[in-house]
Amino acid sequence: MKLTLVAVSLWTTGAAAFSPLATFTRRTTSLNVGQDPNVYTGGNSWQPDSGKMGSTDTGDYFPEDYDQNNLPDYSEGMMGSQATRGDNSGPQLPGMENLGEDAVMMGGIEEASEIPAGMEFIPSSVPDGEFAMQVAGSSGGSVLPLSVAPVCMGFEDYYAAFSPDSHPSFSVAPVAGRMDRRGGEPTELQVLCEPKGQAGTFEGNLVINLPEDNSKICYKITANVF
Repeated sequence: MKLTLVAVSLWTTGAAAFSPLATFTRRTTSLNVGQDPNVYTGGNSWQPDSGKMGSTDTGDYFPEDYDQNNLPDYSEGMMGSQATRGDNSGPQLPGMENLGEDAVMMGGIEEASEIPAGMEFIPSSVPDGEFAMQVAGSSGGSVLPLSVAPVCMGFEDYYAAFSPDSHPSFSVAPVAGRMDRRGGEPTELQVLCEPKGQAGTFEGNLVINLPEDNSKICYKITANVF
């Protein structure tokens, strides 16, 4: 009899461990807004004059005096503010109608014609090109034409001369001028060798300074004088 009571007691305790927990019910509370006349659901009672919702900005429409039959000509303004009607060969600035071929222009861009005082002509360790020429010692000299391609992005003044260690029989012309921009016309130079009766192999280093571009072009000239 005692064993039966103990078994029943153990069974009841173990079964309680697997019993479902108490059920909780979630309650929902609703709030009805709008019944009270003092409550404004939109936060603002303003409405546009039309009484309907819509944009209050002014649209980009035609002006009030718009006339479709009185529109500017299609080509008006195409030539810019400097456009003239008829003859376009005259000056565009008022007061310069009498400017002719005999007019004297003052100022402007001046092209270099002389080598500035104190400019040095130092050749590079590696020349940009080498040229050779044949000269008769008994002649009055020989000319070697050089066509120098422009290397700068814009128009640059150049100054050309032989380095101090060159043979004194060499000279170049013109000594100064303006070089075209890259891709433009080459600069034509004339290298003159006047041996004055001497014979041998004369060497000279032609240096073309481009001071505004902070660069230079160097050529080695060899004259075989016989």
